[in-house]
Amino acid sequence: MSASQAAAVKSDVRPMTGKQYLESLRDDREVYIYGERVKDVTVHPAFRNTARMVARMYDALHDPATKDVITCPTDTGNGGFTHRFYRVPRSVEEVIGDRDAIAAWAKISYGWMGRSPDYKASFTGTLGANSEFYKPYNQNAEKWYKRTQEQVLFLNHAIVNPPVDKGSPAESVRDVYVHAEKETDKGVIISGAKVVATNSALTHANFIGFYGPTPLNSPDMAIFAMIPMGSPGMKLICRTSYELTASMIGSPFDYPLSSRMDENDAILIFDKVLVPWEDLFVYRNVDAANGFYAGSGFSHRFMLHGCTRLAVKLDFLTGLLLHGVEMTGSKDLKHVQVLIGEMLAWRHLFWSLTEAMVRKPEPWVNGAMLPNLEAGSAYRVLAPTAYPRIREILQQAMGSGLIYLNSSSADFFNPEMRPLIDKYIRGSHGTSAEQRVKLLKLMWDSIGTEFGARHELYERNYAGSYEAVRVENIPMSTASGRIEELKAFVDKCLSEYDLNGWTASDLINPDRPAVQRSWNPVG
Repeated sequence: MSASQAAAVKSDVRPMTGKQYLESLRDDREVYIYGERVKDVTVHPAFRNTARMVARMYDALHDPATKDVITCPTDTGNGGFTHRFYRVPRSVEEVIGDRDAIAAWAKISYGWMGRSPDYKASFTGTLGANSEFYKPYNQNAEKWYKRTQEQVLFLNHAIVNPPVDKGSPAESVRDVYVHAEKETDKGVIISGAKVVATNSALTHANFIGFYGPTPLNSPDMAIFAMIPMGSPGMKLICRTSYELTASMIGSPFDYPLSSRMDENDAILIFDKVLVPWEDLFVYRNVDAANGFYAGSGFSHRFMLHGCTRLAVKLDFLTGLLLHGVEMTGSKDLKHVQVLIGEMLAWRHLFWSLTEAMVRKPEPWVNGAMLPNLEAGSAYRVLAPTAYPRIREILQQAMGSGLIYLNSSSADFFNPEMRPLIDKYIRGSHGTSAEQRVKLLKLMWDSIGTEFGARHELYERNYAGSYEAVRVENIPMSTASGRIEELKAFVDKCLSEYDLNGWTASDLINPDRPAVQRSWNPVG
């Protein structure tokens, strides 16, 4: 963009504050839970504190203590600033800055919010460099890049087709999968459903598309678009709310994570929804739809975001383990030391993978840089294996300590129970029962509650199916030339010998091959 163009588009548009973010959620969105439509997600007990944790992230964009790490100037010419990950990176230093900004936001939720606003910047941050991929809708891509970057919008995606009638012919679920019903002057009318719209109740818009080939290879299903949450006919059917449950049966002392970081997973339904032409990225172009995963740049970037956020989460869980074994007095036991060492190794591994992703990025289109794909692919395979093991480590290290707990914070206010709790449930090394219970309830909420169990399922499936995350390494490595390089490495070794001995000129053959000696012994 030239200086004159930049001057012409300068505006007062800036990222929202936390208060402005909460206000932006008060619209006509249709969110349903427990048989009712939610009137206002910012005050409903199923969503209100999770919304406020997101608001903290928006406030961090303006906080002098964090702004320099998280933000950078926009490249749209409006003279504003944005979260670093929302802008196209064009150097190693900028890719490193992206990682550090992701980590800074992830720390606000202690690593527990995987669908934070910057997650979908994995996609929108590519649009400024790669808008031509979306022709003839490239101007739509440029518009959403500019708008999303300048406002730091909270977008999400739902790109998985519903798991309905998997054993039946694909044609039988045509009515369930998202498809175009008709075209109008204003846009395309679509119907169907998508999953999993995690945390979408608190977003500004949802990106829809799919992962893999176009269903039925049908042009009317080749749809990639951005759909604002207030769009008439778009509905969210939410799963049970851990935040609401926590508020009903306990207190923040009892459920310190699930009561404020429940990213509600929802079914996203389109009931004759109008998608304006200006919000489409791909429409009726099966080749572009099928090539999205490999050609959009999204895959490289979501792996960086996911791995960084997981690394922050492992910082938290490792610190929790260290506190826990001190509280129970078991930190010096040999088997506990082994578990601590393994936990630290997992933590170090994922931070090291982020280093590999950002220190050796890959040149891309129009001067842009993408995080290293090989390191990202390693994260995809290892994370679903690591997280169940990490949860197991915490269970093994803490043992019965995780259930040697009273039922509720309310017990501490019962004058008959309090002396017994103080005596029999106290911590080690002079720590009080209140300190012990507070810490171990935090650990239980991390791994033992429905919230904790959901996070294991989330980390198992975050980056794709068990089979896909492994198999996809093959075409990726083939395209990069790595497969042939690895085979050639072995071929070089094979070329240095044959049936007659060494073929390498610097190696010395025996007088006679060993097999000849065995059949024709000397003497």
